[in-house]
Amino acid sequence: MWFVYVCDEGEKELGRQQAPGSCPYCGGKVEAMDVEIQWRCCFLPMCFKIKRKFFCTLCSKRLELYY
Repeated sequence: MWFVYVCDEGEKELGRQQAPGSCPYCGGKVEAMDVEIQWRCCFLPMCFKIKRKFFCTLCSKRLELYY
């Protein structure tokens, strides 16, 4: 008997917009990107999440927000 455990995580970009502030590394502009993350197990959708990711347009570094 064989068990195949196939999990996949797909990302889809929903939109981009300019965020306030500047990059702490190079001083470039910061962009916010809304991403829909879908987890699938055996090709069945299990979970949907929408997250906002920040990154620099000049050096392309991913920026994280700490409160």
